[in-house]
Amino acid sequence: MSPGDTQPTQPLPDWAYAEPEPRPRRRAWPWIIAVVVVVALAIVAWLLGDWIARGLVEKTIRDQVVTRLALPADQEVDVGIEGAVIPQLIAGRFDEITVASDDVAFGPIAGDVTVTARGIGFSGTADAASATVSLDEAQLRALMATVEGFPADTLGLDEPDVTMSTELSLFGASFPVGVSLTPSASETGDLVLTPASLQLAGADITADELKRQFGILSNAVLRDWGVCIRQYIPAGIALTGARVEGDRLVADLAIDGRIAADAALRENGSCA
Repeated sequence: MSPGDTQPTQPLPDWAYAEPEPRPRRRAWPWIIAVVVVVALAIVAWLLGDWIARGLVEKTIRDQVVTRLALPADQEVDVGIEGAVIPQLIAGRFDEITVASDDVAFGPIAGDVTVTARGIGFSGTADAASATVSLDEAQLRALMATVEGFPADTLGLDEPDVTMSTELSLFGASFPVGVSLTPSASETGDLVLTPASLQLAGADITADELKRQFGILSNAVLRDWGVCIRQYIPAGIALTGARVEGDRLVADLAIDGRIAADAALRENGSCA
């Protein structure tokens, strides 16, 4: 027996039986906050960059509109770009751009203009483009004053019609005639005002009754009034419709998507 075998067995100290203290768990929320802060900063940087890019593109478009239409330098031109600008700049194509300005003049035509173009490539072409021109009573009078025989000074707007008044003379007596005219666009792109209803001395009367009373003299009242506007607008723009909304005449126009890239389409058309 070895000397060590004769020694009594000693109990282990208490610390030998104690369970190890658990490691402190790392909290996840500081990391989550850090990620959120980084994402927020990235979004702010993106939005700030997009805001700057939007301002530059809108200013460029405005300057081009003022120059090409020979507008006053201080003309207010509102430009709107649909969606984020930077991705569209990278793609080389804008989804939708809207340009609007008030009191834009084209020859004797003046009105509030809104142009919308979709799918605009950097080459200057667009998938689709359209415009509306809104004329108040005074602006429409100025346009109709170019039509021989039309009593432009009596013109009024009474939705859904344009109104005018004149006189028919018979046996030395004058009879006041009021006419309500419906605006439309002809196949050739002219503005046309067509008689819709008549009043003789304030009382409603039909076209047939007016013919029976005044014969051939009634032709001066019952005729359509056409206005060729092609000579005042670019060849790449065509009138497609017209209507009266409230106290304004609203004209719809179709725009050839190649107009920005084709100089010939930007030249005024002809009424010949």
